[in-house]
Amino acid sequence: MIKTKICDLIGIEHPIFQGGMAWTATGELAAAVSEAGGLGIIGAGQAPADWLRQEIHKIKKITSKPYGVNVMLMSPFVEDVMQVIVEERVPVITTGAGNPGKYIPMLKEIGTKIIPVVASVALAKRLEKAGVDALIAEGMESGGHIGEICTLPLVPQVVDAVSIPVIAAGGIYDGRGMIAALALGAEGVQMGTRFMCATECTISPKVKEMVIKAKDRDTVVTGRSTGHPVRCLGNKLTREFDQLEKAGTPPEELEKMGAGKLRLAMVEGDTQNGSVMSGQIAGAVEKIESAAEIVRDVMEGAERELARLRERFGK
Repeated sequence: MIKTKICDLIGIEHPIFQGGMAWTATGELAAAVSEAGGLGIIGAGQAPADWLRQEIHKIKKITSKPYGVNVMLMSPFVEDVMQVIVEERVPVITTGAGNPGKYIPMLKEIGTKIIPVVASVALAKRLEKAGVDALIAEGMESGGHIGEICTLPLVPQVVDAVSIPVIAAGGIYDGRGMIAALALGAEGVQMGTRFMCATECTISPKVKEMVIKAKDRDTVVTGRSTGHPVRCLGNKLTREFDQLEKAGTPPEELEKMGAGKLRLAMVEGDTQNGSVMSGQIAGAVEKIESAAEIVRDVMEGAERELARLRERFGK
């Protein structure tokens, strides 16, 4: 069985993180992934603190295994969200869109493991010095807000630059992706897009259908002119956004246009006017299955891939 340092660090059976996707990764999904032996993560996004507390209570009713919360540090509710995390003694947090440094002392005090998402070596080094426990190196193949470096070149550079465990994210779907990530020096993987089509994921069935029908070239990146590029499945919204960007629309107007669009897609099911954030690996997702089946498929696939490599290249 494949076990790594990240399993020992946070007490999970399999080195698989489920991405903390806003308006997608609810308590139901996170609990199912944790029960399957991975790390389920609730996506706090820009939701208010009361919503997060509700989702944490859901997961505590379903499982006693470790779970996490992803905190978007640019959220207007971030202070209240962090207070809920402390009060509920959340075992693990992952962070994005900023530096969690100011919160590290109070999180360390309650034993919370802090694992930020990074898209560059420079940020990885800075956060290691700040005292985080591990890092998620996320390539631009991923869905949602992205950096500029792909997973394959990013992960080994981050691994070489820091001494704490690194989890690879972006474009990972199955056991082959896990073995590739481990070969790059990662201690585990984070997957988002495939878990969007988990049975326990509560997003609109229309979104799941769109992901399943997606081909390899169906994602697009918008918002480069705003400084906050986003990868989504192409639809009416992305086409309109692209036209406005090319016309030189001011970034602040574009930001306003994107406000609320993720919830519009994921919760309300408007797959044309909403933002269907998805990674490039959507083209490989072919069916709806339980979180446990996804975790099992990845781990069994990884073992098969290791056996194949041993047979091909010898022990």
